[in-house]
Formats: sequence, C-alpha cells, structure tokens
Amino acid sequence: MTRDRDIAALHHAEKELSFGGTVLVLDDGAVVTAEDRAMIQALHSRNPKGVKEHLKILTEKGSGKMMSSFYVGYGHKSIGDCGFVSIFVEGVSMLAAKAIQHSPLYNGQECSTRYIDFTNQPFFNPVTQNYDSHPVTEKFRGFYLTSLPVIVEHLQSVYPKHPDEDEKIYLKAINARAFDILRGFLPTGATTNVAWTTTLRHVADHLMYLRHHPLAEVREIAEKVQDALLEMYPSSFGHKRYDDTERFNRAFMQGARGYYFEPKEKWPENVKFAHNGVSKKLLAGYLPLLKSRKARTEVPKAVGVAGNAVVSFLLDFGSWRDLQRHRSVVQLMPRLTTKFGFEPWYLDNLPKDVRAQAQELLAVFEKGIKKIKPDERQYLIPMGYKVPVLLSGDLSALTYIAEIRSASTVHATLQKKAVQLAELLSKTFGYKVFFDKKDVGRFDSKRGKHDIVEKK
Repeated sequence: MTRDRDIAALHHAEKELSFGGTVLVLDDGAVVTAEDRAMIQALHSRNPKGVKEHLKILTEKGSGKMMSSFYVGYGHKSIGDCGFVSIFVEGVSMLAAKAIQHSPLYNGQECSTRYIDFTNQPFFNPVTQNYDSHPVTEKFRGFYLTSLPVIVEHLQSVYPKHPDEDEKIYLKAINARAFDILRGFLPTGATTNVAWTTTLRHVADHLMYLRHHPLAEVREIAEKVQDALLEMYPSSFGHKRYDDTERFNRAFMQGARGYYFEPKEKWPENVKFAHNGVSKKLLAGYLPLLKSRKARTEVPKAVGVAGNAVVSFLLDFGSWRDLQRHRSVVQLMPRLTTKFGFEPWYLDNLPKDVRAQAQELLAVFEKGIKKIKPDERQYLIPMGYKVPVLLSGDLSALTYIAEIRSASTVHATLQKKAVQLAELLSKTFGYKVFFDKKDVGRFDSKRGKHDIVEKK
C-alpha cells in the first residue's frame, strides 16, 4: 500500500494542448533525479575520488547550479547525455507522432493501430486545427467500423484454422490480419499516444527543430514539451535561443528541400540503389567472415567502415511507420500525398463487395481534398497511400532490416520490400542475407502471439 500511495503522490509536469491532447513529463519519484545523474557523471570525469564523494557534493550543493552553469551556460552538451527523462505525448495525430520519432536517437513506443478502438477515437481536422473530425475522415471511420466484422469472417473462410492450432492464438492472428488490411483506410489524422525516453541533451536538440515544424500541431507540442521540461528541470532547459540558429532551423524545416521529402521525378516501385557508396576494396577483408555467418547472427558494426548505400522505393505510409522505427539508418520524412497511388494489397485482400465500396470511397476522396493545402491535406489521407522512401545505411544496418522485416509475421507490404532489399544486398555484395521467399505475404498464425498481456 505504501508504494501505491507513493506513486499516487508523484508530481508530473503536465501541459494541455489546445486541441485536446496532453504533454506529460514523468516524475519517477527517484531521490536521484535526471539532473543529479548528469551532475554525478560529469564530476566523475573531472574528479577521481569516486561516486560516493560526488554524492556528498550533490547533497551539499544540489545539481541545479551545475546544470545551469556548465550544461546550459557553457554549452558542455555531453553532460546532458547523462540524464534521462520520460515524456508521454497523448492524443496527437500520427503525423505528430512521426515528427517526434523522426530522429536516429529516438527511444520509445507508439500505440499500435491494432489496439485502438476507432469507434470514438478523435481525428484531427486540418481545417479547424482541432479534433472535431472532418466529413472525409468520418467516412473512412464508418468504412473501417462496418467492414471489420465482415473481413474477420472473410479471413476465417480463406484461412481456416488447422486442427493443431490454438483457438485463441488463431483468432488473434485473424484479427491482426484484419487490422493490417483496414489500417490502410485510416487517415493519418487519427490520434495516437507516444512515449519518449531520451537524454536531456537530445530532447533539447530535437525541440530546436520541432518548434519550426511545418505543422502547427507539432509546433505547439514542441513548445508545451519545452514548458513542461522547464517546470520539471528548470536548471537544464533555460537555453538561450540565437536568432541566426532559429532562422536556419526554420529555413530547413519549412524549406523546399528540408524536412519533407517529395521528389519531382518518377520514383522506383521496387527496392534499388539510389547510390552505392560501399567500397568493395574495404569490404573484401570482411567477406570471408560474412560468408561464414549463420542465421540470426548480426553483421558486426565494424563492417560499416566500408561505407553506406542509399536505397529508394515506394511503400505505403502505414508500413513506412514501421520502417521508421529503425534508427540505425538515416531516413527522410516523406510528404504524404496521393500522387504515388494507393497500395493495391489493401484492396486485393478485401471481399469483392467491400473492395468496390473502398474503391468508390477513395475516388470520391481524391476529388474532394484538392482545395486543402498540401501540408494540412496529409491529415485526411489514408495510410494505404504510397510514399517515396529514401534511406541510407551501412551493411550492418541494411542487413538487419532486410532479415528482421522479411519474416512472415511482418506486415505483407513491408515484408515484400525487405525481401527485395535482401536479394539486392546478397547479389551486389556477395554474402548471404537470410530470408525465406516462400513466406512472402502468407497468413501466419504466429502473428497471434505478438501481444503484450498481463499474466494471471
């Protein structure tokens, strides 16, 4: 009971967003705070007497003055790497979630569309800049809700349960497949929750860009996160803002070749190299080792010294959200449009009568959104529309993505591209990349085991 009361007594810094969401910086109740941890480790680098001596100094002087002077005042940014903070941003659009996560240093989780009840889930309205929904998104909500039971029944007839399969696991897998199909018709304005665990340094660095984001929703989130952090850690978030830096960051985030990637040229449907910067001479020394590698053994990061390869292809936004989770590669943020078309897989997996409804709905939708500005229009566009992917990584990172995302439990549209990437890497660089081509797109009841449940 004491622990419950202690948790109830914690003071979290919480800020309300004007459109109904919230920003919360978690107070974990620890005696040693994030700023304290940073100070102790900073002292450790300058004084060899040991951590117990540093704790005495911390008790006597506190961490605030040091963080204010050395981390913020003098710009010793590495001190900020030693303190961690957890931030929960709730009730925000999927576009905002992607903006928060768009960093190689992001650590955290986002709520899966498979675990959100979309009956009353708010959708962001780009016209009113609020969560009162738009007529277009309400049509997609209606389609999603009425189609779900029909598709579950359809999938059970197409993929009947095998006698040796567990009933509960099978039904979970069927439902997961139904959610995977219908997510293509969910607009990116649908709200979600994001958890973000990061360093004091990284959150300050990332907010420098987010406060100049093209979307007003994201700019407000950035400012409210800043306010909440300033309340929780006043000594670590009083950074001076320099006009030249702010102008540069604004120009990048809102410029023609900045935050959003929208190529004017035709983009390849299948995975190909946009640029192969891997030196075969440098790679040659590692090839005997790579050729001896077995399945489920990762390529050592040292192989990255041979250089990076840049790959390009088209992928539906729903699966791009999954791909973006891989922080070991550098990815550009694609602007979501309708010009690259709707991923056929989502339509092909619908029963014939439901497919006809979906096609009619999409046709009406594309005609009805032309007057809305491109940035705001993204909130209305369903996740089944394709976006241009451009990412850069070394062979360790690319091989890991190819192998883990080519598994049969991965969403079929991403699995297909991962297999293509695996084949391209193997053919170009001469070592085996492990995948099973027979598995591409098939229904796998193992998907029903991919859940987080409380043990009874």
